[in-house]
Amino acid sequence: MDRPSWDEYFIEIARTVAKRSTCDRGMSGAVLVKDKRILSTGYVGSPKGLLHCDEAGHLLKKFTDENGNESTHCIRTTHAEQNAIIQAALHGVSTDNATLYCKMEPCLDCAKMIINAGIVRVVCEKKYHKGELTREMFRKAGVELIVLMDETEKYDNQ
Repeated sequence: MDRPSWDEYFIEIARTVAKRSTCDRGMSGAVLVKDKRILSTGYVGSPKGLLHCDEAGHLLKKFTDENGNESTHCIRTTHAEQNAIIQAALHGVSTDNATLYCKMEPCLDCAKMIINAGIVRVVCEKKYHKGELTREMFRKAGVELIVLMDETEKYDNQ
């Protein structure tokens, strides 16, 4: 019998959490862990009481970076990493010195929240196509980043 490592175990749980996502573009889940114990989980979804993408459709917005490259994002939802941090806060659970497991490298906004929440380690399955600033910020803040696959996450209307 092959037992999964702790990182494999918690990534698999994050995959299961992602199945609750209400935006089919993101379909991401996150698990916050400390001392091999789950603190909270989060998935991509609209704020409480608001319509979800699977009910109202996507709320897509185009963004242009400093090089003129365009990308499209659904802004109806809150990211899985954000929701995991919010759930911990709602229930008075400290995230200090925790590890966050997620689908891909966090976006820049999530990275800033992760740093400020005291999370010291992030384990993700894949790279994010706009992850350069996240990697730099984590390095400067001393947050360990582990990417399990040398592959970049792809999704429609990137």
